[in-house]
Amino acid sequence: MTEPEAVHKARPNQFALLRQRRFAPFFWTQFSGAGNDNVFKFAFTVLVTYQVQVEWLPPHLAGLVIGALFILPYVLFSATSGQLADRWDKARLMRLVKNLEVAIMLLAAYGFLAADVPVLLLCTFFMGCHSSLFGPAKFAYLPQVLREDELVGGNGMVEMGTFVAILLGNMLGGLLVALPEVGQGAAALACVLIALAGRCAAGWIPPGPVPVVSAPMRWNPLSETLANLRLGAQDAVVFRSMLAISWMWFFGAVFLSQFPAFAKDVLHGDEQVASLLLVLFSLGVGAGALLCESLGRRGGASAQGVGLVPIGALGMSAFAVDVYFAVRGLPPSALMDAAAFAADAAHWRVMVDLLCMSLFTGLFSVPLYALIQQRSPLGHRARIIAANNILNAVFMVASALIAGALLGAGWSVPEVFLATGVANAVVCAYVLIRVPLYWQGLRALLRGG
Repeated sequence: MTEPEAVHKARPNQFALLRQRRFAPFFWTQFSGAGNDNVFKFAFTVLVTYQVQVEWLPPHLAGLVIGALFILPYVLFSATSGQLADRWDKARLMRLVKNLEVAIMLLAAYGFLAADVPVLLLCTFFMGCHSSLFGPAKFAYLPQVLREDELVGGNGMVEMGTFVAILLGNMLGGLLVALPEVGQGAAALACVLIALAGRCAAGWIPPGPVPVVSAPMRWNPLSETLANLRLGAQDAVVFRSMLAISWMWFFGAVFLSQFPAFAKDVLHGDEQVASLLLVLFSLGVGAGALLCESLGRRGGASAQGVGLVPIGALGMSAFAVDVYFAVRGLPPSALMDAAAFAADAAHWRVMVDLLCMSLFTGLFSVPLYALIQQRSPLGHRARIIAANNILNAVFMVASALIAGALLGAGWSVPEVFLATGVANAVVCAYVLIRVPLYWQGLRALLRGG
């Protein structure tokens, strides 16, 4: 075997992981879970917006209430979830979580068929609990079964799968519940079937070792959250990487939450255009996540692709700022559908900006997840990831409050996007300056190893 052939054979292949039992059942388990979250949430949102009106939940607040109920368990229970994931076999915990999902979706099926909004709100909270339990086990499982040189590729596959599942889930949930006469039943059946498919996939996840944790379980979420944050702060690189990931969710939440208003009021597009923006964003993040392995490989396996973090941060800011300039001077027009919008060359720049911005977001985030997994001690890796999930939730709530305050003060959506792009440059510059490892990775990347 020649040397180039040996090097090529030794390189990890992220797509080959889908043929291996250590990864494939886990991938499809998390894919189905992310998809089902969004089938359920979007179908429920459409239901209370267009089909079932209740005085105490007006349509313009439905999305906000459903999103808040889904995020709340991350704040309340992530600390407990991290402790459980550090003590239990991850495969066993994921199977138990999938059992819980099946039970929740059976209750949700009743809620859809009976058009019972309180039951569906309760299921929204329960699905948030399900996701907060699954998250620490999911990210702590990967470094348990993947080699160090596979972590970036494996995380890239998971992030790509998550965003594709979110996109497909939103589309499927909206399409099914809107079917004449049978929509609520179709959405109910889909939620149950997807949950069962996820449980079947979880049954094939191989068992793994259980870390020996001597500390007792602590059930106070506040004190345990602070304890988990202190664990993460013991390694400055890990903690600042956690902050960078949480900022990425802040950044993404600003854009995702404003796509409907941006499409209607700025781009003069209908609901199809808002969906097109979501498609572009999801495909961009997925593409960026998949590129991390091949691009990061140039920096050497030990670098874990961290050199992509500064590149991702720069691209996020550059294209977010350019969105503001891309929409200046767009003439008023009647609302367009997606076909008419995409056919107008005046809109191509903003579509390219959103696609590239999200691609760089994928490049930014995947190496950070791999770095946290690699550097967190085995005995409390899941608790550190749980603390990161809490930070993510806090940053996402903060993004909604800050964006809402700016819009309430008279800012336009493009101005909010511009401010977010500038803020991204400032925040990421601080994190990158404080963590020399990122720049070392970038130099290795530019040198080719």
